[in-house]
Amino acid sequence: MMTLAVTTVVAVPLFAAAAVAVMFLRAQAESYDSAPVRRNALCVGGVIADSVLHDVHLPGSQTGDAPRASYGHRCELGAHALATRPTRSGDVVVRELPDADKVLISVASYDSTAYVPVLSIWPFTDPDDTDYRIVRDSGETLTSYFPLQPEDAEAIAEAQRTLSQRVLMLAGGFIGLCALVGGAVWTATGRLLRPVEAIRRELAEITDSDLARRVPTPRGRTELTRLAEAVNATLDRLQVAAEDNRRFVADASHELRSPIAALRAELEIATAHPRQADWPAVVDAALVDTERLQHLAGDLLLLARLDHTTTIATAGAAGEIIDLITLVRDHTARRRSRHVVTVDLPERPARVHGRRALLERLLGNLLDNAERHATTTITVHVAVADDHVALEVLDDGPGIPSKDRERVFDRFTRLDDARTRDTGGTGLGLPIARRIATAHMATLHATDHPNGGAHLIATFPAAA
Repeated sequence: MMTLAVTTVVAVPLFAAAAVAVMFLRAQAESYDSAPVRRNALCVGGVIADSVLHDVHLPGSQTGDAPRASYGHRCELGAHALATRPTRSGDVVVRELPDADKVLISVASYDSTAYVPVLSIWPFTDPDDTDYRIVRDSGETLTSYFPLQPEDAEAIAEAQRTLSQRVLMLAGGFIGLCALVGGAVWTATGRLLRPVEAIRRELAEITDSDLARRVPTPRGRTELTRLAEAVNATLDRLQVAAEDNRRFVADASHELRSPIAALRAELEIATAHPRQADWPAVVDAALVDTERLQHLAGDLLLLARLDHTTTIATAGAAGEIIDLITLVRDHTARRRSRHVVTVDLPERPARVHGRRALLERLLGNLLDNAERHATTTITVHVAVADDHVALEVLDDGPGIPSKDRERVFDRFTRLDDARTRDTGGTGLGLPIARRIATAHMATLHATDHPNGGAHLIATFPAAA
């Protein structure tokens, strides 16, 4: 398609130029100066009359009461330059009026006519059928036609042959040039698009079960090289996302299977020995497992929703201005904890854009994580700067090793000292908190604690 388009773009002006050239050649061949057959006549003569003639008439013309006159002349005919010898008035033989004392008037005339061919631009026209018109040097076209001599008819036919040959040469040049342009474009686009075809072929063979394959990268720093690099970078992200999704599904299945298996085992034991079963205890254990399942299913649903949530608008209907000072104060006031919770809040407000429910869930997840690992004390600190607001949660527990400070934000991740599930953790609290922070154009990361515990910082852009 590209070759056809480029060839068409080149062919249109070439065809127009060729058509103009053909019309110019025909107009030139049909001009008076280019006529292949010409007829010229030069005549001299004399008139003897009884009295002075007011009008000189050609031989054979009659004018009613005109004086009686006699005319004698001699003409030279030819197709090119004409010459006649000098003629004295007395040498002109005038019959019927032999008296030389009569009035004598000398006359000379010149006439030139051309046989102009009427040519056709169709190159396969029969030259012998070429028509013609007779034109005088004054531009007048004669209506009476005279028969042509064989050599004159051949000259007119030759004019048609010459024009046909030139038209064929122009047509051949036009076709050849278009073919040359088309071939050059086809060759160039073929070489240019060969890497694109290789990329397309490799992409077509990549499936969701084989995302490790990559497209070939052309040499150099061309647009195709950057395209291949962008495609490979996209495939890298897809591979990571697919692996995360598979790991997430496997971990979610494992997390769901454990409470379901425990619930089923408790119910099967109680059913097998109904008289020996402590049914209130069985029901309480089933309720605990059911609550754990409900909590896990809620976390999974929230993660799925956050994965499909774009960044919350900074000043639209999707977001509102929230004072983190008020949010932290209200949340910690109603929260029950077995540790000492210290709140360090500035006096100035800490306003950010966002959704209150999500920001409260972020704070709750950070405090839940601190509750599970703190020894005695949990600290919540809010710092306000000109362009950002920082929310910090600290505990005096074992802390997070530096090599695991990014891994703790992966789904279903538990460190070695937190593998047991008796603390109630699902491994989704910190991943949910980070996803909420990302949706609010904020960051969440773990850093060093001066006393060795965990130190999590969420940094939000400040609302204007």
